[in-house]
Amino acid sequence: MSRECAALPGDPPGGRRAALVWGIGVAVYFVAVIFRTSLGVAGLDAADRFDVNASALSAFSILQLLVYAGMQIPVGLMVDRLGTRKVLALGVVLFTAGQLGFAFSPSYGTALAARALLGCGDAMTFISVLRLGSRWFPARRGPFVAQVAALFGMAGNLVSTLVVSRMLEGLGWTATFAGSAAAGAVVLVLLLLFLRDHPEGWEPPSAGPAGAVFVRRQLALSWREPGTRLGMWVHFTTQFPAMVFLLLWGLPFLVEAQRLSRETAGWLLTLVVVSHMVVGLVYGQIIARHHAARAPLALGTAAATATAWAATLAFPGDRAPMWLLITLCAVLGACGPASMIGFDFARPANPPERQGTASGIVNMGGFVASMTTLLAVGVLLDATGGDYRVAFSSVFALQALGVTQILRLRARTVRLERERLVASRVEAVHVPV
Repeated sequence: MSRECAALPGDPPGGRRAALVWGIGVAVYFVAVIFRTSLGVAGLDAADRFDVNASALSAFSILQLLVYAGMQIPVGLMVDRLGTRKVLALGVVLFTAGQLGFAFSPSYGTALAARALLGCGDAMTFISVLRLGSRWFPARRGPFVAQVAALFGMAGNLVSTLVVSRMLEGLGWTATFAGSAAAGAVVLVLLLLFLRDHPEGWEPPSAGPAGAVFVRRQLALSWREPGTRLGMWVHFTTQFPAMVFLLLWGLPFLVEAQRLSRETAGWLLTLVVVSHMVVGLVYGQIIARHHAARAPLALGTAAATATAWAATLAFPGDRAPMWLLITLCAVLGACGPASMIGFDFARPANPPERQGTASGIVNMGGFVASMTTLLAVGVLLDATGGDYRVAFSSVFALQALGVTQILRLRARTVRLERERLVASRVEAVHVPV
């Protein structure tokens, strides 16, 4: 498995039409990420607008991620049952309504409800895009296609950092969030007109009868696979440090603890996004050619992240030097691409009719970790009077848990993958006459 995987029997052809259809799905995900991360550059504005403390402010992102994480398995089941087009369309309607509601919320309670609605719609996007890629492109392109989808998601984060932050300064809260909601209407029209679940003649096998039996069977078979569980723990371990930083606590940490201007802090957040985009392309190419690199890349990224955070938090004096903050942000940029490796463990472990369910289980891992850390940082900040060193130390506990599980599951997953690859090649060669 050191070289690029060979195409398997039944692989879709890919091509220009596949890229166009898949591109519409990616555009939906791009808009969803803009809406999801817009609070990251509006955290201080939200605290002033709704007159809330750090714990209450973190509740915005925690609730959004709680809904997102809780929806992952139901969305995976929906994608396997209903197909990508219907689930994506519903997601666009929900996250656009949530962004509009957030723009006009008169109180903290209604704003929380709007973010929950946004999180529900957002939850329906990425799993759908992964499924769309697996139905339109050959399996050997899977790692690269998934990393490119994540790259466009980070481009949405870049829009939040560079555009939404400036719109807030120039246009104000309501105009910024209401105006951005127009992007949701645009991608909904494109989706309804042009997106299709799969190429003609490449329909996936039936998922079986609907109902409780279907749900239990999909979940049990997906969870039984070590590759699914390993993928979940890889996602859990690698995604959350950057997610917490970008989604809410990065800007307050850089402005309040490191005494940087909002403009300088914004550029450092942009560095995280740019680093993510560059590293994502590199990781995608490496994994597509050398599957054995998956676990080392994931574990190496976790180790680098822990080292960068430890150096930043333990640096003597009131604040870390700029070179160290730049290093921290560049390393955090590798977290997103590393988390995508989780899907590369789950994908070969599950047949096409379970890809949505398995992806939902994997995707839930990182968002559970992010939600837990967001809450821990907010609570510790309030308990310590704003000590960011203590608050961000919570990162290390979750990373230690995740690395332990990765090491426990890795060998068995790789062995089963090799056995299946050999079996598929034998089946492809020995075709009955």
